[in-house]
Amino acid sequence: MTSRKSQFFIAPEVLRLGITAASVILEDLQNKDADHEFETYKNAVLADLLVRYRDKSFVKSDPILAEFRDLHMKVGRSNRRLTAAPEALISRLARTGTMPRINLIVDIYNLISLKTRLSLGAHDIKKLDGNVSLRLTDGSEGFVPLGATLAEPIAAGEYAYIDDSNSVICRMECLQGDKTKVDVSTTDVFYIIQGNWNSSEECLRSALAELVTLTRKYCGGTMSDYMTLSE
Repeated sequence: MTSRKSQFFIAPEVLRLGITAASVILEDLQNKDADHEFETYKNAVLADLLVRYRDKSFVKSDPILAEFRDLHMKVGRSNRRLTAAPEALISRLARTGTMPRINLIVDIYNLISLKTRLSLGAHDIKKLDGNVSLRLTDGSEGFVPLGATLAEPIAAGEYAYIDDSNSVICRMECLQGDKTKVDVSTTDVFYIIQGNWNSSEECLRSALAELVTLTRKYCGGTMSDYMTLSE
């Protein structure tokens, strides 16, 4: 279902946990498997980040990553089983010197996530039903993890991004759903950036601006007038 008028809502109880978030819609994008100019830029950024992230103490000591782990503890979820996306990206980079290569849109936001330690996600608007709410689950939601074909149960009490069909499109800041995944045919994207009490509002705004700038540079497109920022 195409939903160009989708809005983003954050439930008060989620805000009280210490979650902050921003969102933006970019339309008429031209996605592709890869772009040579972006690969050159990406490799230079990764080389700089490796200098910082190869220190094995970084993940444990960084306040933004630590706060994501604390958020999981607040809702009774295991950090071993559910790792925040930016921590997983940083651990992979430190271990292998690489980041996942998916497609241009996804690679751009993953690179920004690596730089900022914020969680970034992108959802194909044509696969989205209605609005998106970041709220606590009640256990009735449906969730098919990225790359899977079968739904898995979601327990009540964790936070998730949920559309109007009660489908979880992202479980916490850990696992994206398969329903709204971005592929090379995607043209209209709903982006969400998630931070926490240890990431400033300026950090969110800066990441959002870089996301829009890089995506429009390499994928074209236009930014709609819809954007929201949690306070």
